[in-house]
Amino acid sequence: MSAYTNNVSRNPNIAKLQAGYLFPEVARRRAVHLDKYPDAQVISLGIGDTTEPIPDVITSAMAKRAHDLSTLEGYSGYGAEQGEKKVRAAIAAAFYGSLGIEEGDIFVSDGAKCDIARLQMLFGSDVTMAVQDPSYPAYVDSSVIMGQTGQYQKDSEKYGKIEYMRCNPQNGFFPDLSAVGKTEIIFFCSPNNPTGASATREQLTKLVQFAKENGSIIVYDSAYAMYISDDSPRSIYEIPGAKEVAIETASFSKYAGFTGVRLGWTVVPKELLFSDGFPVAKDFNRIVSTCFNGASNISQAGGLACLSPEGLQAMKQVIGFYKENTNIIVDTFKSLGFNVYGGTNAPYVWVHFLGRSSWDVFSEILEKTHVVTTPGSGFGPGGEGPLHCSSLRIKKIQIETDALSLQIMLETMGNVHHELAAVIYDVASVIKKFDAAELTLIAR
Repeated sequence: MSAYTNNVSRNPNIAKLQAGYLFPEVARRRAVHLDKYPDAQVISLGIGDTTEPIPDVITSAMAKRAHDLSTLEGYSGYGAEQGEKKVRAAIAAAFYGSLGIEEGDIFVSDGAKCDIARLQMLFGSDVTMAVQDPSYPAYVDSSVIMGQTGQYQKDSEKYGKIEYMRCNPQNGFFPDLSAVGKTEIIFFCSPNNPTGASATREQLTKLVQFAKENGSIIVYDSAYAMYISDDSPRSIYEIPGAKEVAIETASFSKYAGFTGVRLGWTVVPKELLFSDGFPVAKDFNRIVSTCFNGASNISQAGGLACLSPEGLQAMKQVIGFYKENTNIIVDTFKSLGFNVYGGTNAPYVWVHFLGRSSWDVFSEILEKTHVVTTPGSGFGPGGEGPLHCSSLRIKKIQIETDALSLQIMLETMGNVHHELAAVIYDVASVIKKFDAAELTLIAR
């Protein structure tokens, strides 16, 4: 008996999407692996989820707000769609200081990824877009769903009507803008997910000038700005003229462990105008008011606590822990002789494996070490070959390793992060076989 079908046709844009979204596909393969090895203690260096507990100064504020909702005096229902004014003001003060961004320019949300989709609704289906290659998959996939792209080309592994801006070690992970065609929208992430590279002030100045020359709008993803430890800009608005051409989106997810709490923000400056002179922010406010009832009042209480002096210090400590994890990943792969990028200004490491398929390397490491990474090819055709490793998923790890080698690592790396060192050693023991050269692990 055939299944019943209705008269509603499938959205042809969704039908253009290739395979599954990257991270659910990685999760699916992890689940298959666990079915095969039910007793395996699978360790994740893959998706950028967090493991460190949210600092008490932040959770205490959320708990108080939650309790207040049980009282007549403290109860509140629907809030402002754009976010509570005091939260927006705190974001403006903490992250934008003297850059000219005001609380009225800020839209508080349930996360940067959600705002990317809302921004696509704002732009509509008749725009063209450019994206870093490799890049966070949500940029391309949301463009496909909105109908902004052509068909997927299997030979090039690209969608038609998208400008893929190749970013690799040869160009310092910044695209050759002279080779990029004119588009209305430019997605740009710095520090970058997945490569971990951060753009310099000179590079971002070129990007802003490029957008002005072409009449484009930059969607700038700064979700990892607090990880920056050098003089790289933490906001696109540090660049003169950027308020006229750029939207910035950010999140508390990787600063305060809000991946489950959900809280972020997007900046749409009043200086940003459409071709007819109409303010972009007014249309975005209409999108938000129609499709979103505002971020959770409990989450916003947590966000306000994040931006207190104590909260900012607590977030820096969490970030410091993840940066120590990242250093171990970088040092270990480098000691094996692999080319390693990122890790300085982001919790991500980009490791090159010449001549190997990213998915093949992913599968072999998972099979032999029970460790999950992310194949670089999942971030675009420019990601084929490397693996993406995240330092955010390391919490408590128990894994068998060579005792002597582990002892050396413990003595040289210290006990705080010894479990991560054990995992990296075990992964490295497998992947060094991928290289023809005989390399020796040197604990430094």
